[in-house]
Amino acid sequence: MAFDSGSVSFRLFYLQHAYDSGLIDAFAKHAAPPISSLNRDPISGWVTGRHLFDREITEEKCLFGPYLHAQLMRAEKKVPAPLLRAHLSLEEDIELRARDADFLPRAVKAEIQQRVTESLLPNMPPTLSSIPVVVDFRNGLLLAAALSDKQIDTLSPAFKETAGTLPILLTPDTAALRRKQVNANDLEPVSFSPDTTLEPPVESALGMDFLTWLWFAWEKEGGVYHLPDGREFGVMLEGPLTFFREGQGAHEAVLRKGTPLNSREAGTALFCGKKLKRAKVVIAHGDEVFSATMDADFAIRSLKLPKGEQTEPAGKFEERMLSAETFWTAWLCLYDRFLDQRTDPKQWPKTLDAMRKWIAHIGPAADE
Repeated sequence: MAFDSGSVSFRLFYLQHAYDSGLIDAFAKHAAPPISSLNRDPISGWVTGRHLFDREITEEKCLFGPYLHAQLMRAEKKVPAPLLRAHLSLEEDIELRARDADFLPRAVKAEIQQRVTESLLPNMPPTLSSIPVVVDFRNGLLLAAALSDKQIDTLSPAFKETAGTLPILLTPDTAALRRKQVNANDLEPVSFSPDTTLEPPVESALGMDFLTWLWFAWEKEGGVYHLPDGREFGVMLEGPLTFFREGQGAHEAVLRKGTPLNSREAGTALFCGKKLKRAKVVIAHGDEVFSATMDADFAIRSLKLPKGEQTEPAGKFEERMLSAETFWTAWLCLYDRFLDQRTDPKQWPKTLDAMRKWIAHIGPAADE
Protein backbone atom coordinates (compact mmCIF):
# COMPACT_ATOMS: atom_id res chain seq x y z
CA MET A 1 0.00 0.00 0.00
CA ALA A 2 1.51 3.29 -1.09
CA PHE A 3 1.94 6.38 1.08
CA ASP A 4 0.76 8.99 -1.40
CA SER A 5 -2.98 8.26 -1.37
CA GLY A 6 -5.71 6.48 0.53
CA SER A 7 -5.25 4.78 3.88
CA VAL A 8 -1.76 3.57 4.81
CA SER A 9 -0.46 0.53 6.65
CA PHE A 10 3.11 0.49 7.89
CA ARG A 11 5.70 -0.31 10.54
CA LEU A 12 8.11 2.19 12.04
CA PHE A 13 11.85 1.51 12.20
CA TYR A 14 14.52 3.42 14.09
CA LEU A 15 17.47 4.50 11.95
CA GLN A 16 20.91 4.01 13.50
CA HIS A 17 22.47 6.82 11.48
CA ALA A 18 21.44 10.39 10.77
CA TYR A 19 20.76 10.59 7.03
CA ASP A 20 20.04 13.52 4.77
CA SER A 21 19.08 14.08 1.14
CA GLY A 22 22.43 12.62 0.09
CA LEU A 23 20.92 9.19 0.73
CA ILE A 24 19.20 9.48 -2.63
CA ASP A 25 22.52 8.64 -4.33
CA ALA A 26 22.72 5.34 -2.43
CA PHE A 27 19.17 4.45 -3.46
CA ALA A 28 19.97 5.29 -7.07
CA LYS A 29 23.08 3.11 -6.91
CA HIS A 30 20.92 0.19 -5.82
CA ALA A 31 18.13 0.81 -8.31
CA ALA A 32 16.31 -2.23 -9.64
CA PRO A 33 17.60 -3.81 -12.86
CA PRO A 34 15.40 -3.33 -15.93
CA ILE A 35 12.53 -5.78 -16.20
CA SER A 36 13.87 -6.87 -19.58
CA SER A 37 16.81 -8.48 -17.76
CA LEU A 38 14.52 -10.85 -15.85
CA ASN A 39 15.13 -14.53 -16.57
CA ARG A 40 14.66 -17.49 -14.26
CA ASP A 41 16.11 -15.83 -11.16
CA PRO A 42 14.19 -13.03 -9.39
CA ILE A 43 15.52 -9.48 -9.51
CA SER A 44 15.03 -6.73 -6.93
CA GLY A 45 16.05 -3.17 -6.17
CA TRP A 46 14.73 0.31 -5.58
CA VAL A 47 12.27 2.18 -7.79
CA THR A 48 10.50 5.48 -7.23
CA GLY A 49 7.20 5.77 -5.42
CA ARG A 50 5.48 6.69 -8.68
CA HIS A 51 5.33 3.20 -10.23
CA LEU A 52 7.29 -0.07 -10.32
CA PHE A 53 8.89 0.55 -13.71
CA ASP A 54 10.38 3.93 -12.77
CA ARG A 55 14.04 3.15 -12.05
CA GLU A 56 15.18 6.77 -12.35
CA ILE A 57 15.70 7.63 -8.68
CA THR A 58 16.30 11.39 -8.50
CA GLU A 59 15.69 14.18 -6.02
CA GLU A 60 12.90 15.53 -8.18
CA LYS A 61 11.00 12.23 -8.12
CA CYS A 62 11.80 10.88 -4.65
CA LEU A 63 12.55 13.77 -2.26
CA PHE A 64 9.67 15.68 -0.70
CA GLY A 65 10.96 18.05 1.96
CA PRO A 66 12.43 15.92 4.78
CA TYR A 67 11.15 12.68 3.23
CA LEU A 68 12.56 10.19 0.75
CA HIS A 69 9.86 8.07 -0.88
CA ALA A 70 10.77 4.89 -2.77
CA GLN A 71 9.78 1.25 -3.20
CA LEU A 72 11.72 -1.98 -2.88
CA MET A 73 10.60 -3.80 -6.02
CA ARG A 74 10.88 -7.54 -6.67
CA ALA A 75 10.18 -9.19 -10.02
CA GLU A 76 10.08 -12.88 -10.75
CA LYS A 77 8.53 -15.31 -13.16
CA LYS A 78 6.06 -17.83 -11.80
CA VAL A 79 4.04 -20.56 -13.41
CA PRO A 80 0.42 -20.35 -12.18
CA ALA A 81 -0.43 -23.44 -10.12
CA PRO A 82 -3.45 -24.56 -12.25
CA LEU A 83 -1.38 -24.26 -15.45
CA LEU A 84 1.51 -26.20 -13.92
CA ARG A 85 -0.78 -28.95 -12.64
CA ALA A 86 -2.38 -29.34 -16.06
CA HIS A 87 0.98 -29.66 -17.83
CA LEU A 88 2.27 -32.05 -15.17
CA SER A 89 -0.77 -34.31 -15.55
CA LEU A 90 -0.29 -34.33 -19.32
CA GLU A 91 3.41 -35.19 -19.12
CA GLU A 92 2.90 -37.81 -16.43
CA ASP A 93 0.22 -39.54 -18.51
CA ILE A 94 2.62 -39.68 -21.45
CA GLU A 95 5.37 -41.10 -19.24
CA LEU A 96 3.03 -43.72 -17.77
CA ARG A 97 2.02 -44.94 -21.22
CA ALA A 98 5.65 -45.03 -22.34
CA ARG A 99 6.58 -47.13 -19.31
CA ASP A 100 3.37 -49.17 -19.39
CA ALA A 101 3.14 -48.59 -15.65
CA ASP A 102 0.45 -47.74 -13.13
CA PHE A 103 2.50 -45.20 -11.18
CA LEU A 104 5.68 -43.18 -11.46
CA PRO A 105 8.56 -43.12 -8.97
CA ARG A 106 8.94 -39.93 -6.95
CA ALA A 107 12.24 -39.10 -8.61
CA VAL A 108 10.66 -39.30 -12.05
CA LYS A 109 7.82 -37.01 -11.00
CA ALA A 110 10.34 -34.51 -9.66
CA GLU A 111 12.28 -34.60 -12.93
CA ILE A 112 9.09 -34.01 -14.90
CA GLN A 113 8.13 -31.06 -12.70
CA GLN A 114 11.53 -29.47 -13.12
CA ARG A 115 11.49 -29.99 -16.88
CA VAL A 116 7.96 -28.65 -17.30
CA THR A 117 8.63 -25.64 -15.07
CA GLU A 118 11.79 -24.71 -16.96
CA SER A 119 10.00 -25.00 -20.30
CA LEU A 120 7.09 -22.78 -19.20
CA LEU A 121 8.99 -20.09 -17.27
CA PRO A 122 10.45 -18.18 -20.25
CA ASN A 123 6.94 -17.48 -21.55
CA MET A 124 5.52 -16.31 -18.24
CA PRO A 125 4.93 -12.59 -17.63
CA PRO A 126 6.78 -11.05 -14.67
CA THR A 127 5.10 -11.04 -11.27
CA LEU A 128 5.78 -7.76 -9.49
CA SER A 129 5.61 -6.90 -5.80
CA SER A 130 6.91 -4.01 -3.75
CA ILE A 131 7.44 -2.64 -0.26
CA PRO A 132 6.86 1.15 -0.24
CA VAL A 133 9.09 3.05 2.21
CA VAL A 134 9.55 6.60 3.47
CA VAL A 135 12.79 7.74 5.09
CA ASP A 136 11.94 10.48 7.58
CA PHE A 137 15.20 12.45 7.89
CA ARG A 138 13.84 14.83 10.52
CA ASN A 139 12.74 12.15 13.00
CA GLY A 140 15.33 9.51 12.15
CA LEU A 141 12.70 6.95 11.22
CA LEU A 142 11.88 4.58 8.39
CA LEU A 143 8.21 4.03 7.57
CA ALA A 144 7.72 0.83 5.59
CA ALA A 145 4.66 -1.05 4.35
CA ALA A 146 6.23 -4.24 5.70
CA LEU A 147 3.72 -5.84 8.05
CA SER A 148 4.64 -9.52 7.82
CA ASP A 149 7.81 -11.14 9.15
CA LYS A 150 8.69 -12.15 5.60
CA GLN A 151 8.46 -8.56 4.35
CA ILE A 152 10.53 -7.30 7.28
CA ASP A 153 13.16 -9.96 6.65
CA THR A 154 13.29 -8.86 3.00
CA LEU A 155 13.41 -5.13 3.66
CA SER A 156 15.92 -4.96 6.51
CA PRO A 157 18.98 -6.41 4.72
CA ALA A 158 18.10 -4.52 1.53
CA PHE A 159 18.07 -1.23 3.42
CA LYS A 160 21.34 -2.10 5.17
CA GLU A 161 22.98 -2.86 1.83
CA THR A 162 21.77 0.49 0.55
CA ALA A 163 22.21 2.78 3.54
CA GLY A 164 24.95 0.96 5.44
CA THR A 165 23.04 0.33 8.67
CA LEU A 166 20.32 -2.07 9.71
CA PRO A 167 17.00 -0.41 10.66
CA ILE A 168 15.64 -1.38 14.07
CA LEU A 169 11.98 -2.35 14.13
CA LEU A 170 9.99 -0.15 16.51
CA THR A 171 8.20 -2.53 18.87
CA PRO A 172 6.93 -2.04 22.42
CA ASP A 173 10.25 -3.40 23.69
CA THR A 174 12.55 -1.30 21.50
CA ALA A 175 10.43 1.83 22.07
CA ALA A 176 10.57 1.32 25.84
CA LEU A 177 14.34 1.04 25.70
CA ARG A 178 14.78 4.03 23.39
CA ARG A 179 12.27 6.38 24.98
CA LYS A 180 12.43 5.51 28.67
CA GLN A 181 15.54 3.30 29.03
CA VAL A 182 13.25 0.50 30.20
CA ASN A 183 14.31 -3.09 29.52
CA ALA A 184 11.18 -5.20 29.07
CA ASN A 185 13.03 -8.23 30.43
CA ASP A 186 13.40 -6.46 33.78
CA LEU A 187 9.62 -6.19 34.24
CA GLU A 188 7.69 -8.92 35.98
CA PRO A 189 4.82 -10.41 33.93
CA VAL A 190 1.47 -9.17 35.15
CA SER A 191 -2.11 -10.43 35.06
CA PHE A 192 -4.96 -7.93 35.02
CA SER A 193 -7.62 -10.49 35.88
CA PRO A 194 -9.18 -10.27 39.34
CA ASP A 195 -9.36 -14.08 39.32
CA THR A 196 -6.50 -15.03 41.63
CA THR A 197 -6.70 -18.69 40.62
CA LEU A 198 -5.29 -17.93 37.16
CA GLU A 199 -1.64 -18.65 36.58
CA PRO A 200 0.35 -15.48 35.82
CA PRO A 201 1.80 -15.01 32.33
CA VAL A 202 5.17 -16.60 31.70
CA GLU A 203 6.61 -13.58 29.88
CA SER A 204 5.99 -9.86 29.95
CA ALA A 205 3.93 -8.59 27.00
CA LEU A 206 4.30 -4.82 27.01
CA GLY A 207 2.26 -4.28 23.85
CA MET A 208 -0.82 -6.13 25.08
CA ASP A 209 -0.39 -4.65 28.56
CA PHE A 210 -0.37 -1.19 27.00
CA LEU A 211 -3.44 -1.74 24.80
CA THR A 212 -5.41 -3.15 27.73
CA TRP A 213 -4.27 -0.28 29.97
CA LEU A 214 -5.23 2.24 27.27
CA TRP A 215 -8.78 0.88 27.22
CA PHE A 216 -8.96 1.24 31.00
CA ALA A 217 -7.35 4.72 31.01
CA TRP A 218 -9.65 5.98 28.24
CA GLU A 219 -12.75 4.95 30.18
CA LYS A 220 -11.52 6.22 33.55
CA GLU A 221 -9.71 9.41 32.50
CA GLY A 222 -11.92 10.60 29.64
CA GLY A 223 -9.38 10.12 26.83
CA VAL A 224 -7.98 13.68 26.65
CA TYR A 225 -4.18 14.00 26.62
CA HIS A 226 -1.44 16.34 25.42
CA LEU A 227 1.37 16.00 22.91
CA PRO A 228 4.92 16.90 24.00
CA ASP A 229 4.47 20.37 22.44
CA GLY A 230 1.33 21.00 24.49
CA ARG A 231 -1.25 20.34 21.77
CA GLU A 232 -4.35 18.57 23.05
CA PHE A 233 -5.71 15.40 21.50
CA GLY A 234 -8.45 12.92 22.28
CA VAL A 235 -8.37 9.16 21.99
CA MET A 236 -10.99 6.42 21.94
CA LEU A 237 -11.13 2.72 21.11
CA GLU A 238 -13.54 0.89 18.82
CA GLY A 239 -14.11 -2.68 17.69
CA PRO A 240 -13.32 -5.15 16.29
CA LEU A 241 -11.33 -6.34 19.29
CA THR A 242 -8.86 -9.20 19.40
CA PHE A 243 -7.95 -10.76 22.76
CA PHE A 244 -5.10 -13.19 23.44
CA ARG A 245 -3.69 -15.26 26.25
CA GLU A 246 -1.11 -18.03 26.32
CA GLY A 247 -2.21 -21.17 28.10
CA GLN A 248 -5.01 -23.69 28.11
CA GLY A 249 -8.28 -23.18 26.30
CA ALA A 250 -8.94 -20.73 23.47
CA HIS A 251 -5.84 -18.58 23.03
CA GLU A 252 -7.48 -15.90 20.87
CA ALA A 253 -10.94 -14.38 20.76
CA VAL A 254 -12.27 -11.84 18.24
CA LEU A 255 -15.34 -9.65 18.84
CA ARG A 256 -16.59 -7.92 15.71
CA LYS A 257 -20.25 -6.92 15.62
CA GLY A 258 -22.33 -4.59 17.73
CA THR A 259 -20.50 -2.68 20.46
CA PRO A 260 -17.83 -5.13 21.60
CA LEU A 261 -16.26 -2.70 24.09
CA ASN A 262 -19.50 -2.75 26.10
CA SER A 263 -20.21 -6.43 25.63
CA ARG A 264 -20.22 -9.08 28.31
CA GLU A 265 -17.98 -11.17 26.06
CA ALA A 266 -15.25 -8.53 26.27
CA GLY A 267 -15.47 -8.44 30.04
CA THR A 268 -15.36 -12.24 30.16
CA ALA A 269 -12.24 -12.31 27.98
CA LEU A 270 -10.48 -9.89 30.33
CA PHE A 271 -11.68 -11.76 33.40
CA CYS A 272 -10.28 -15.00 31.96
CA GLY A 273 -6.83 -13.43 31.73
CA LYS A 274 -6.84 -12.43 28.09
CA LYS A 275 -5.39 -9.10 27.06
CA LEU A 276 -6.18 -6.80 24.18
CA LYS A 277 -4.05 -7.68 21.15
CA ARG A 278 -5.66 -5.55 18.43
CA ALA A 279 -8.20 -2.74 18.38
CA LYS A 280 -9.27 0.21 16.30
CA VAL A 281 -7.91 3.46 17.72
CA VAL A 282 -9.39 6.87 16.91
CA ILE A 283 -7.37 10.01 17.67
CA ALA A 284 -8.82 13.50 17.31
CA HIS A 285 -6.66 16.60 17.11
CA GLY A 286 -8.59 19.82 16.65
CA ASP A 287 -10.86 19.29 13.67
CA GLU A 288 -8.73 16.41 12.38
CA VAL A 289 -9.67 12.79 13.02
CA PHE A 290 -7.34 9.83 12.53
CA SER A 291 -8.24 6.16 12.84
CA ALA A 292 -6.23 2.97 12.50
CA THR A 293 -6.25 -0.63 13.61
CA MET A 294 -3.39 -0.98 16.07
CA ASP A 295 -1.62 -4.24 16.84
CA ALA A 296 0.05 -4.93 20.16
CA ASP A 297 3.36 -5.13 18.26
CA PHE A 298 2.75 -1.51 17.09
CA ALA A 299 1.93 -2.35 13.48
CA ILE A 300 -0.27 0.45 12.12
CA ARG A 301 -2.97 -0.87 9.80
CA SER A 302 -5.33 1.06 7.53
CA LEU A 303 -4.53 4.49 8.96
CA LYS A 304 -7.09 6.96 7.65
CA LEU A 305 -5.72 10.47 7.41
CA PRO A 306 -7.72 13.73 7.40
CA LYS A 307 -8.38 15.29 4.03
CA GLY A 308 -5.62 17.79 3.40
CA GLU A 309 -5.62 21.17 1.75
CA GLN A 310 -2.64 20.74 -0.58
CA THR A 311 -3.25 19.90 -4.23
CA GLU A 312 0.30 19.93 -5.63
CA PRO A 313 1.83 16.38 -5.39
CA ALA A 314 4.91 17.31 -3.35
CA GLY A 315 2.95 19.45 -0.91
CA LYS A 316 0.24 16.83 -0.63
CA PHE A 317 2.78 14.12 0.19
CA GLU A 318 4.44 16.22 2.90
CA GLU A 319 1.05 17.04 4.36
CA ARG A 320 0.12 13.36 4.53
CA MET A 321 3.40 12.45 6.21
CA LEU A 322 2.92 15.21 8.79
CA SER A 323 -0.58 13.88 9.45
CA ALA A 324 0.79 10.36 9.91
CA GLU A 325 3.39 11.82 12.28
CA THR A 326 0.63 13.41 14.37
CA PHE A 327 -0.94 9.97 14.78
CA TRP A 328 2.15 7.99 15.69
CA THR A 329 3.44 10.80 17.92
CA ALA A 330 0.19 10.73 19.90
CA TRP A 331 0.37 6.93 20.06
CA LEU A 332 3.91 6.95 21.45
CA CYS A 333 2.98 9.77 23.83
CA LEU A 334 0.30 7.49 25.28
CA TYR A 335 2.86 4.70 25.48
CA ASP A 336 5.22 6.98 27.42
CA ARG A 337 2.42 7.66 29.88
CA PHE A 338 1.87 3.92 30.32
CA LEU A 339 5.59 3.25 30.81
CA ASP A 340 5.81 5.97 33.46
CA GLN A 341 3.07 4.21 35.43
CA ARG A 342 4.36 0.72 34.70
CA THR A 343 7.79 1.49 36.13
CA ASP A 344 6.63 3.55 39.12
CA PRO A 345 6.84 1.25 42.17
CA LYS A 346 4.24 3.33 44.01
CA GLN A 347 1.82 4.12 41.20
CA TRP A 348 1.74 0.77 39.36
CA PRO A 349 0.26 -1.32 42.22
CA LYS A 350 -2.54 1.25 42.51
CA THR A 351 -3.15 1.16 38.77
CA LEU A 352 -3.12 -2.63 38.78
CA ASP A 353 -5.64 -2.75 41.61
CA ALA A 354 -7.89 -0.24 39.82
CA MET A 355 -7.73 -2.24 36.58
CA ARG A 356 -8.68 -5.46 38.35
CA LYS A 357 -11.66 -3.74 39.98
CA TRP A 358 -12.66 -2.35 36.59
CA ILE A 359 -12.48 -5.82 35.00
CA ALA A 360 -14.44 -7.31 37.90
CA HIS A 361 -17.12 -4.68 37.28
CA ILE A 362 -17.48 -5.42 33.54
CA GLY A 363 -16.71 -9.15 33.72
CA PRO A 364 -18.92 -12.14 34.57
CA ALA A 365 -18.48 -11.52 38.31
CA ALA A 366 -20.57 -8.36 37.89
CA ASP A 367 -23.65 -10.49 37.07
CA GLU A 368 -23.45 -12.53 40.26
